[in-house]
Amino acid sequence: MKVLVTGATGYVGGRLVPELLAAGYDVRCLVRSPVKLSQVTWSDQVEAIEGDVGQPQTLAAAFEGIDVAYYLVHSLGSPEFEDTDRENAENFAEAAKRAGVQRLVYLGGLTPGGDDVSPHLRSRTEVGDILLASGVPTVAFRAAIIIGSGSASFEMLRYLTERLPVMVTPRWVRSLIQPIAIRDVLRYLVEAARLDPQVSRSFDIGGPDVLTYEQMMQRYARVAGLKHRLIVPVKALSPWLSAHWVGVITPVPSAIARPLVESLRNEVIAREHDIAAYVPDPPGGLIGLDRAVELALTKVREADVATRWTDASTLGAPSEPLPTDPDWAGGSLYVDSREAEVDASPEVLWRVIEGIGGQRGWYSFPLAWSVRGWLDRAVGGVGLRRGRRNPDHLKVGESLDWWRVEERIPGRLLRLRAEMRVPGLAWLELEVRQDPTRYHQRAVFHPRGLLGHAYWWSVAPFHSFVFGGMVRNIARTAEALEPAQTLAATVPSQEPDPGPPGNTVASPPDDTPQRFDSTSDNTLR
Repeated sequence: MKVLVTGATGYVGGRLVPELLAAGYDVRCLVRSPVKLSQVTWSDQVEAIEGDVGQPQTLAAAFEGIDVAYYLVHSLGSPEFEDTDRENAENFAEAAKRAGVQRLVYLGGLTPGGDDVSPHLRSRTEVGDILLASGVPTVAFRAAIIIGSGSASFEMLRYLTERLPVMVTPRWVRSLIQPIAIRDVLRYLVEAARLDPQVSRSFDIGGPDVLTYEQMMQRYARVAGLKHRLIVPVKALSPWLSAHWVGVITPVPSAIARPLVESLRNEVIAREHDIAAYVPDPPGGLIGLDRAVELALTKVREADVATRWTDASTLGAPSEPLPTDPDWAGGSLYVDSREAEVDASPEVLWRVIEGIGGQRGWYSFPLAWSVRGWLDRAVGGVGLRRGRRNPDHLKVGESLDWWRVEERIPGRLLRLRAEMRVPGLAWLELEVRQDPTRYHQRAVFHPRGLLGHAYWWSVAPFHSFVFGGMVRNIARTAEALEPAQTLAATVPSQEPDPGPPGNTVASPPDDTPQRFDSTSDNTLR
C-alpha cells in the first residue's frame, strides 16, 4: 500500500512516517522544501516530492498512485488561519478524489458542544467536515491535548509547572480535559489505513484520564519530583492576556499560545470511544497521563526527542533563502564578516560550531543575547526559549533558539536564518576553513524599509562585543578542547574531560550524551 503524508516535517508527521515504514507501507512525503527531509534518519526510505496544499497545481503529481493520504497540516498562529485551513483542505480533498485515493486520514481537535467554541477548534472541525464530504472514505480523528516529548501542549504544561511553584492562573485551569499520549495517537493513525472502505466518519480519541488543567499540573509535578504547586485561578486574565502570560513563561510564543489557550477554555472530552470497535485498545490499556509524562520526561532528559513542535516552519517567520549574489538586486545587504585562525583540528572546531545555542549559549555577551530574547518575546516573537532538539547534532529545518537551520554541510558550514521579530531578513553563517584551520563568521541583514536601515545602524555599535566575542570564544573553546581530544585518542578515559580550569565559556560538545536540567532557562552563558 502506498501512502502520502503531508506535514512530514511537523511534530506528528515526523513521528508517523517511521511508524508507517515499520508497518510495511510505501511512503511518499509532500513537503515544501525536500531538503528538510534530507537529514532525518529515514530520508532514504521515503519518496520526497515538492509541493504545497496551498498550491493545487502541485498536488496531482503527489497523489499519483496513492492509496491512503494523511492530512496533518494546519495554519495555527496565522492571522487568517481559518480561511487558509479551509482553502487548503478543499484543495487536498479535490486532488485526492480526482486521483482515486481510497482513504483519507486526518487528525483534528476535540470539539465541545454548544456555540462557544474557540476559532481554533472550530477550524479543525471544519477541515474534518470538508474531508468527510469529499466523496473519499475518510477517518477524522479528534483529540484534545497530545502529551509527548516536544509537543507544544506538553511544553506548555512542563514550563508552567516547573517554573511557577506558586501561580495566579486564568479560569481555564478548571476546564476538564482528556489528554492522550502521542504513542496512542500514532497507533490510531497507522491502523486507520487498514480500516474497511465502508468506514467514513469522525472518531473521538482520548486517554483514560479526564481531569482539569490544574490537576494535570499537579500530576506533572508529582511525576517530575516537584513539590505541590499552589494554584490560584482568577477571572481577570482574558485569553489575550493568558496567551502573553504563557508566551513569557514557556517556549511557546503568544501567536501559537493564544489559539491553544482559547481552546482550553472549553471542556474537551471524548463523547464516544467507538474507535475501539475497529482498533481495539492495547492489552495494557491506553497510556494514562502519569505514564505519558514519565515517557516524555525521559526523552527530554536523554536528549532523545525525535520531533518538536518547532520543527514545523513558524508562520509569519522569514523563509527566504540567503541571496547568493552579494550584489543582490533586491536591495541593500549589510554584512558583518569576521575570521580567526584556530589552533585546533577542523573536526574539533566543527563540533563546537554544531553544539552552539540552547543550554551552551552563543559564546558571547550573555546579557545582550538575553535582553534581545526577552524583547522578542515581549512583542510576540519566539525568543530564545525554543532551545535545541539535541545538544550535539543539528539537522536542516529544525529550530535553534530564535534561528532555524537553513543549511548544514557537515564539517564545513552551518547557516542559520533568524525568526526573531526584526524589520528585515537576517542570517548567521558559521564556517570551518582549512589550511590552516580558520573560523569564519558572517552575519547578513537585508533591511525592510527605512526602519530596517535604522535597526541595523542602531545595533551596529554592539557587533564588536557580540559577534567579535563569538569569534574569539568559539576559537578559544576549540583550542581548549583540542588537547583533550588528542589525549582521548591515545589514552582511553572513562570520564568526559571537564575542560580547562576556570573556563568561562560554555562547555563544548563531547561524545557522551549529556543530561540537562529541564527547568534551566536558556540564558546564554
